[in-house]
Amino acid sequence: MGYASRALASGIEELVEYLSAHTLTCLVPAFFIAGAIAVFVSKQSVIKYFGCQTKRYISYGVASVSGCVLAACSCTVIPLFAGISRRGAGIGPATTFLYSGPAINILAISLTAKVLGYEIGVARAVMAIIMAIAIGLIMELLFEDRSKADSAKAGICVAEEAGTGRRTILLFVNLVLILLVGTAAIGTLIKIPLVILLIITAALMTFYWVEREEAKMWGRETLSLFKMIFPLLLIGVFTAGLIKEFMPPEYVARYVGSNSLVSNLVASVAGAFMYFATLTEVPIIESLTSLGMHKGPELALLLAGPALSLPNMLAIRKVMGTKKTAVYVSLVIVFATVSGIGYGML
Repeated sequence: MGYASRALASGIEELVEYLSAHTLTCLVPAFFIAGAIAVFVSKQSVIKYFGCQTKRYISYGVASVSGCVLAACSCTVIPLFAGISRRGAGIGPATTFLYSGPAINILAISLTAKVLGYEIGVARAVMAIIMAIAIGLIMELLFEDRSKADSAKAGICVAEEAGTGRRTILLFVNLVLILLVGTAAIGTLIKIPLVILLIITAALMTFYWVEREEAKMWGRETLSLFKMIFPLLLIGVFTAGLIKEFMPPEYVARYVGSNSLVSNLVASVAGAFMYFATLTEVPIIESLTSLGMHKGPELALLLAGPALSLPNMLAIRKVMGTKKTAVYVSLVIVFATVSGIGYGML
């Protein structure tokens, strides 16, 4: 088989694996949650925690720990990010949420500590929270005036008193549980019945609690987000498979055997463009460590890899534009590189 054929096969294999492993359990619930956010969550409720007039310690505090609740990968978090952005979330807290969703996954951090060692597990957790807040603050500093101007025009900086009904909250909890159970590392015999039960519960809640017009709006909003994001994810996943053929783990390991600036930068950039499904970064880095990877680049890859991927970049560009996406990606790579160097010196 020729080199081009192997690369094509790698891209197709990555795409098939992604669709089979993540479409039903991750992306579908995420799109429905995002659509529900856009329809059922009042704009004022989002502004209360993520708006441009919310106290920073509240908005960034909530956004930075969101990954502890959502076991989302770099692609699954996109619909959720798009949903809160559409409801008027400030660029800073929204970006913090975008990074923290996949980066501060408590399951992945626990697995990191168990497989790679307690020290790097703690380092990953601490640096991911610091990076999430720092990146959000820088994005706010760079784009704050434009965001506030746009928000003022849309009238979304003024948070009026508005609440979210108890039934709506219960419906959201049920939808999030579908996402959590679907991505949990539990046996299939337990997972499938639980997911089916939760789906039936969500369907009953929707039938009895949601007005028909609201349900139609929910469907339209979910479909709109799906059509905007999903095709780009497929293109990105396929391209990531091609990249794997051109840049296999053994090749990367040759350049990440020290704690130099180049080694950490290579790890950050490689992690940024490769796709890591939730929890898969740990065994991949364990394999690279056995090939001689230094602990500094290990952390750099852990901080950049789960939060970014080529599919992720293509999708968030559709949501917040080329300039903001380029700045966000650059900040993640720079912070991951610096963090890796600092950790490698300990």
